Amino acid sequence: MSPDQRGVRALTVQGWQYVVLAVMGLVVLVGGIAVSVLLHRTDQLSGQLINNIQPARVAAYQLQAALRDQETAVRGYLIAADQQFLLPYDEGRVVEQEAAANIRQLEQNRPDLLDDLDAIEQASGAWRVEYAEPVIADVRPGTPGPVDPALTEIGKNYSNTLRTLFDTQNEHLAQARNDGVAELERSRTLRNAILLAMAVTFGLTIVLLAVVLRRALVRPLDALAAACRRIAEGNFGERIVPHGPRDIRLISLDVEHMRQRIVSELEGSRAATDALDVHAEELRRSNAELEQFAYVASHDLQEPLRKVASFCQLLEKRYGDQLDERGKEYIGFAVDGAKRMQVLINDLLTFSRVGRLNATESDVDLDAALDAALGNLSASVEESGAIVDRPTGGLPTVKGDPTLLTMVWQNLIGNAVKFRREDTAPHIAIECEQIADGESQNWSITVTDNGIGIAPEFADKVFVIFQRLHGRDAYTGTGIGLALCKKIVEHHGGTIWIDTEFSEGTRFRFTLPVTADDTADKSLEESPT
Repeated sequence: MSPDQRGVRALTVQGWQYVVLAVMGLVVLVGGIAVSVLLHRTDQLSGQLINNIQPARVAAYQLQAALRDQETAVRGYLIAADQQFLLPYDEGRVVEQEAAANIRQLEQNRPDLLDDLDAIEQASGAWRVEYAEPVIADVRPGTPGPVDPALTEIGKNYSNTLRTLFDTQNEHLAQARNDGVAELERSRTLRNAILLAMAVTFGLTIVLLAVVLRRALVRPLDALAAACRRIAEGNFGERIVPHGPRDIRLISLDVEHMRQRIVSELEGSRAATDALDVHAEELRRSNAELEQFAYVASHDLQEPLRKVASFCQLLEKRYGDQLDERGKEYIGFAVDGAKRMQVLINDLLTFSRVGRLNATESDVDLDAALDAALGNLSASVEESGAIVDRPTGGLPTVKGDPTLLTMVWQNLIGNAVKFRREDTAPHIAIECEQIADGESQNWSITVTDNGIGIAPEFADKVFVIFQRLHGRDAYTGTGIGLALCKKIVEHHGGTIWIDTEFSEGTRFRFTLPVTADDTADKSLEESPT
């Protein structure tokens, strides 16, 4: 069957996934709508029970209690003929009105329950008009007397009627509550059934998707991967046969075409590799010759410079009394230029040799390298009154070239002494800690001084060879020192930069890799990263 054949069998893995996910999405959509409707209905029923029916029942009990209080107050007044017995009667009427208003507000959407309230209010009103008010009017305060038996019978009948109405109202309210609870339970049951059906459907869909992926994707890809592994092991003559869905078969064909292209290019690449080996050997020989040329050129250049300086000095010594001040100044310029050229040639030669000529690698104690650098700078350090603070726990031992690492210390501390503030003794602080950079561990070393500082916009420029921020009349140097530090640190697998957030001077930071046999004080190893 052609990989481009249309139809169900040519459906891609992505197509099968879309079908399964479409079914799952439809189930989720329908189930979500049904659950949302049921949740809304459940919230309505719960709200009706909590906010309407139950408060209405409480208000009905208050209404009934208020009417009973009125009846009791009238009876007490008949017996004692004391106006104080009528206080509960008046209070009961107020409570009755409030309770009736609450019931009407709570059950305004339930006419059947409002009918019970109307019947009670009509009966209570008739009881007051036909019994309570006439009886209260017939009794004189302080003079109890017999009540008309006809009024007593009327009162008794209305009392029985009200009690019957109370029972009817309570029964209807209880029935409304029970109906609401039953409907709420039905909604919850239906909601749980839909959720369970959705969960079962999800489970079946996941199983179906796993089966589709297994048959349509995993098996063909396993076969393709096995063929690719055999080809990678050197069996370039094995042909890849397409299997599986359309897109997997197309991938197989692409891999087969790639195999054929690799086989066709293999011989050419072998020939190219042989040519590259020849070119690499020529390049190594050329680099060696270039190193030798640089060394010889530096000596050949320095010899005439020494002659220029020597003869200019002899000229000044022999004919100095015949020269004016300008002539002596010109001779000084020539001598100074020759000396600067010698220093520049030596610095260039040192810069070109870093990591390429006579490079050694051994265990380097950074404390010993620092001591060597301070020894070389002892005159300038003593003259400037510089103070060098070293880490309390000492510096670690790393793999590298001791001479090159000594040059790093010498340049950084020498710059701190050279570029100091006027009338301020240099103060140099050296700190060290172990930090994690991904899966590798590095020593992070900081050299901080209180000198004139470097503006943030020049933080990268100072590491470029021959880049100077000050004129030669202000500070001596060739502009190679920091470029040399950068090349040495990077040759040892680290990085160096200026901390631009520090503004009280200059703070250099550089890192060196931690190796298995590095040694340092435990306080450094356990310092927070």
